[in-house]
Amino acid sequence: MAETAQDVKEKQDQQENTEQADSKKQAQSVEFAEAAESAEGGAGSGGSLDILLDMNTLVTVAVGQTEIPVRRLLQLGPGSVLKLDKPIDEPADLYLKDTKFATGSIVVVDGQFAIRIKQILGAGVAAEAAQAAQA
Repeated sequence: MAETAQDVKEKQDQQENTEQADSKKQAQSVEFAEAAESAEGGAGSGGSLDILLDMNTLVTVAVGQTEIPVRRLLQLGPGSVLKLDKPIDEPADLYLKDTKFATGSIVVVDGQFAIRIKQILGAGVAAEAAQAAQA
């Protein structure tokens, strides 16, 4: 079978496209300017983390939980009562994001709920609590 002029042209076009793609893939060396150190020092060089100390973070207090069917949830209204799984004498759990970091007692201060911290959990205890909660 003889190649037609169109077949030859298509092969040439494919070769040119491949050569162009190969030339685009060539790596080039780049020189970067040296970064000047700031007078305050950077975090990477052991600088101060004072900026973090002024930030706010959300703390969540969990007094208990319960599991109910969606049908029951949709039936709830004013005056409904949900019984939680925690006895009243057990401490509430404090969370930063999804990590439990402390426990405490619910108290009232100036007519508002508050929490009196009983225990700050170490990183190992908090990790174990998170794993137990996921299981």
